[in-house]
Amino acid sequence: MAQHRMRVVTQSQFGGPEVLKMSTAELPKALPTEVLIRVKAIGVNPIEAFIRSGAFPMLGAPPFVLGWDISGVVEEVVPGVNRFKVGDEVFGMPLFPRQAGAYAEFIAAPSRQLALKPKSLDHTHAAALPLVGLTAYQSLIEVANVRPDQRVLIHGAAGGCGHIAVQLAKLNGAEVIATASASKHEFLRSLSVDQIVDYNAVDFAEVVRDVDVVVETIGNGYAQRSLRTLKDGGLLITIVERTNTALERETVSAGKRFAGISVEPDYVALERLAELVDTGGLKIHVERTFPLEDVAAAHGALDGSTKGKIVLTT
Repeated sequence: MAQHRMRVVTQSQFGGPEVLKMSTAELPKALPTEVLIRVKAIGVNPIEAFIRSGAFPMLGAPPFVLGWDISGVVEEVVPGVNRFKVGDEVFGMPLFPRQAGAYAEFIAAPSRQLALKPKSLDHTHAAALPLVGLTAYQSLIEVANVRPDQRVLIHGAAGGCGHIAVQLAKLNGAEVIATASASKHEFLRSLSVDQIVDYNAVDFAEVVRDVDVVVETIGNGYAQRSLRTLKDGGLLITIVERTNTALERETVSAGKRFAGISVEPDYVALERLAELVDTGGLKIHVERTFPLEDVAAAHGALDGSTKGKIVLTT
């Protein structure tokens, strides 16, 4: 391959979106078990804003390159890798929670943390799926084992993870209750949500009862307040409060179950999500796209008002 350098977004200090700077770098070298991918689109997630600002310094101190969600084309295959060939269109969330460096034109990634892109999606929509899709899948399908006779409460239901979680719960026959601001209710009705609670108008903990599963992606005390909505033996799934041992003790003491979720790369689940997309059961909503060089503007749009996802394109 003649190309030796690529565009990449770097940051040298914690701060607001303005710390994200376009730069150039040598192409990453794929190691044994890895493939080199020419990135076509990159999903942008709220966790990246927290890492960028220093509020959640998961990657340590800068400099570093953010990003995990990618969709692209296999450019090189290291001998010994048999899952893909050059030219295959793939998507995934490689290396999470370690640095993957996805805000770039190329990425080297383990082949078994990738899957073939859903045939019915373009790269933009495929890049929006991995992190939120895997989070929702691992929460509702693998941990909760959601069933048709269950009621599921999903907080932040119109967001990236939430709108996928809503659809997975409905696909498994559950009744879905969603919390969201009024401006997002029409979007949630399009996803066949059974009950919508406007958290600005009413306290969800006062009006929702007898829930089997709660999916909490917001923090700000939502997990603790959600305990009042759960029936005895019900399951609280939290992504934000997963390390909160006091909350876990309180949940168990109240006769309920607790599960903290840290999303993991998993090509088997990615393949299942791709199958659901291609059979028409799962839809990914992309609210806005930005070219890679406008990454600061993309981060500025992560203000909680977005339905679905924001995506960068190369």
